Amino acid sequence: MDDLKEIEALRQELTQAGYEYYVLDNPNMSDYDYDHKLRRLEELEAIHPETVTPDSPTQRVGGQALEAFTQVTHRVPLESLQDVFDFEELEAFDQRVKGVVPEADYVVEPKVDGLSVALEYENGLFIRGATRGDGQVGEDVTENLRTVRSIPLKIADAPPRLIVRGEVYMPKKVFHSLNEERERRGEALFANPRNAAAGSLRQLDPKVAASRKLDIAVFNVQFVEGETFSTHLETLDYLRDKGFKVIPHYSCSQVAQATEHIAEIGENRESFPFDIDGAVVKVNNLSQRETLGSTAKFPRWAAAYKYPPEVKPSQVVDIVVQVGRTGVLTPKAVLTPVRLAGTTVTNATLHNQDFITEKDIRIGDTVLVRKAGEIIPEVLSVVLEKRPQGTQPYEFPKICPVCGAPVERDEEGAHIRCTGAECPAQLLRNLAHFASRDAMDIDGLGIAVVENLLGANLVKTPGDLYFLKEEDVAQLERMGKRSAKKLLAALEKSKKQDLSRLIYAFGIRQVGQKAGKILAARFQTLSALQRATLEELTAVDDIGEITAQSILDWMASPQSQHLIQRLEEAGVNMTAAEQGSDRRFAGMTFVLTGALEKFTRDEASEIIEARGGKSAGSVSKKTTYVVAGEAAGSKLRKAQELGVPVLTEDEFLELLK
Repeated sequence: MDDLKEIEALRQELTQAGYEYYVLDNPNMSDYDYDHKLRRLEELEAIHPETVTPDSPTQRVGGQALEAFTQVTHRVPLESLQDVFDFEELEAFDQRVKGVVPEADYVVEPKVDGLSVALEYENGLFIRGATRGDGQVGEDVTENLRTVRSIPLKIADAPPRLIVRGEVYMPKKVFHSLNEERERRGEALFANPRNAAAGSLRQLDPKVAASRKLDIAVFNVQFVEGETFSTHLETLDYLRDKGFKVIPHYSCSQVAQATEHIAEIGENRESFPFDIDGAVVKVNNLSQRETLGSTAKFPRWAAAYKYPPEVKPSQVVDIVVQVGRTGVLTPKAVLTPVRLAGTTVTNATLHNQDFITEKDIRIGDTVLVRKAGEIIPEVLSVVLEKRPQGTQPYEFPKICPVCGAPVERDEEGAHIRCTGAECPAQLLRNLAHFASRDAMDIDGLGIAVVENLLGANLVKTPGDLYFLKEEDVAQLERMGKRSAKKLLAALEKSKKQDLSRLIYAFGIRQVGQKAGKILAARFQTLSALQRATLEELTAVDDIGEITAQSILDWMASPQSQHLIQRLEEAGVNMTAAEQGSDRRFAGMTFVLTGALEKFTRDEASEIIEARGGKSAGSVSKKTTYVVAGEAAGSKLRKAQELGVPVLTEDEFLELLK
């Protein structure tokens, strides 16, 4: 088979496999085979780039990052729905409908709690996708929507033009996995799947959106050219036949049946892969919809039933404190079991000490509990009349319940953190950060390997990494002798990293990459930094009193001193590299924007900083130069407005000569 025929065959095979997996939920190809075939297609398309088409399965991984989203005016407005909050209001809606079209019947659908989008197709090819926005104008998120595997990039036997509406969501399983991963990395957690979906779909880098594994439920034909339909149910059948993942739905002739289906959806909400925030009741007949029309805000032919939040009493049996991977101490109420939103709840988050103090929650109290956003159980209030005698106000521990190190409160928030550099609760996150690319850059030491090392009890501190034995590492899952040898070589190489990277790798609060470089340049050795006083630290540019105190506290901790001792024993470099004689950019600030051809932004930033300059993320009057590559956007416009000199990549290279 020649390359072109193989490309076409692979595309068809992979497209069908993706449809079976993501839309039908009935895969007939193993993940291994899919990945193998996709890699082969990528190789062939690299050889024949002229054959790459927008609907190729290879185009779902995310392309080049965008500067900003452009606006899209919707051909057909994406209307919102009028809410009803009980069955009496739903019956009133039915009476209004039947007063105009007495023979109306309905379709009931779960109301997916996600982000509404419009998908546009021309001659069967997906050309554009936009968020709802204000209903009239949304944002063009086409490149991010291409990464949603259940959206067909091409449909067969298509009309000249088709616009469909759907709700992009993050599956609940993906949401929980994503938050677990973010917790490992010390990143802020998403509050709920809707926030996660919205944040993912509005990422300027489509590769980030692709990694979030978003899904979609399509529920409406907005516009179609060359096709006619009589009912909403016909349009849903049409969309399913065209390969779309269609919203679950129920047909009913009377409003009484609609209420039964709404109750059924509410009772079974846990069985849906997505969160719901209600159920939608729609008139089925499309001509009747036209007769009913719309108000200035809502269509008269649909209503959104909102489920009342379940609030039930339970007793606080205990309050326990957990230490997260970022060191934050989080209190949790242990409750007598209570059934909420389809699941049995036995504990609820208490957020922080301020939350407990404000609501005066005590062990033994009867409290009212609900599920916030149908996901996280939370305590609403205390039933004071049921408070037992002798209860005491709850106070946070003064030391970490895991490692015994002192705890401290954030200066700018309500969090209380463990200060231990070797706290076992934080070890996974600390090791992953220590090994990350911007820190010690230990190739091959990702989260999965770190988890293996911890599971085998081979490390208890980042310093232990440098004392690993090849035979022990080789025994780990998915490692082997060759991988073990490579990891140990990467560890050996990392010993030579500059002091600035080591300082950043420690994970000291308030000390990022920039501060690590500044501190290394000022103190030159780690021992000098250890001896630094508050006055000496605050005298350094960009090091404020809060950051300086964090450094002092971290250096004074026995766990930190033990870590430094282990690293010294391993021979890790603790000296700053000598500054080069080339300081031509000293006192200058550069901002990089657009796509650079000759190096990445990180490489360009390193070049600037190696010559004494600063690389900033935003343009201001203090910016010396903006270096603009292709597709430069808002930063270039800001530079032009402020009169900041703009360099092309070639002009920037001239400065380096």
